[in-house]
This record gives sequence, C-alpha cells and structure tokens, in this order.
Amino acid sequence: MTEKQRLVIGISGASVACYGLRLLEACKSLDLETHLVISKAGEVTISQETSATLSNVKALADHYHKAADIGAAIASGSFQTIGMVIVPCSIRSMSEIATGVTSSLLTRAADVTLKERRKLILAIRETPLHTGHLRSLTQLSEMGAIIVPPVPAFYTKPQSIDDLVTQFTGHLLRLMGIENDLAREWSGLKNGA
Repeated sequence: MTEKQRLVIGISGASVACYGLRLLEACKSLDLETHLVISKAGEVTISQETSATLSNVKALADHYHKAADIGAAIASGSFQTIGMVIVPCSIRSMSEIATGVTSSLLTRAADVTLKERRKLILAIRETPLHTGHLRSLTQLSEMGAIIVPPVPAFYTKPQSIDDLVTQFTGHLLRLMGIENDLAREWSGLKNGA
C-alpha cells in the first residue's frame, strides 16, 4: 500500500452530482489519493446540475479513469484501496453491481471492491423504490455494501444547501473510516426534551 490512503470515487448519472464533487474536494484537503471514474450519464448530470466543467472535475482527482477503460488499475483487486464510494449512485449502476454483470469501469471497480471485502458505499439517488430495487439493495447489503441515500440531517440546523452537502460528505467519509470535521455529530436532545 502507498503512504497515502487510496479511495475510489464513482459518479454515476443520478441527480445530486454536487455530492460527488464535494467528496473530491474534501479528499484533496484530507490528503487522500483519489481515483475517479464517471459514467457517461454522470458526465451529463454534472453538466446539467453544476457549473463545473468535466475538466474541472477531473482536476479534483489525483487519477482519472475513463469509464470504458476496463484495464485501469482500479479494475483489479491487486490494486490496494480502502474502498469505493459511488455518489450519486444510479439505479442502473446499483443493479449492475448487484448482479455482478458490469458494463463499465465504474461498476467493475465496485464489483472488485465487494469481492475484495473492502468498503463499498452506494449513495442511491432514486425515489420511490419498487420491490425490484429493494431486493437488489438487500442483496447488495448482504454482500457487504453500505447503502446510504443522500438524506439531509436537519439536527445540524443547516442554513443552505451547501451545509447539507457538506454534512453528508462528512458522513460518507466517516463511514469509510476517515475522520473529518465536515459532519457534526448528534450530541443529544437539548434542554432534556
């Protein structure tokens, strides 16, 4: 393993692309080595939902891998990482990972993460969920994936969308075992209520 911890970050074509960008920014400030892969639909979502260019997003990562590059380092279990976060994670990507039938580097890297028993965090961004989605999510949870829909935490009394994105990003990092000061911890009820 290298001196820096390596984290694979995937951005797929679901809404809330800003969460993936914030995670990349946070990892840079925490001195983590990031390996980024973005699905084709993820590229579209980034351009529709953010003011960032694809070049800007790629520059946030230490290493960028094209979704079609199935020979990339992150496609192999021998490439040591602490795990992978897909944020946002589309239902299509989730379904490919659940079945093990992967069509891109994004889902292949997730499959490798599971087979190597590393942490895989999927920030599923879809609602409502039908029974097929729920069965696939259950299957992924049974395989060791951590399912984390991007649900806002209001106990932090957020003042902006940016506050919500920052809190969730810190939560993702803590789930990966990376300490940070982005997410506020719950400190119990106030005034004994």
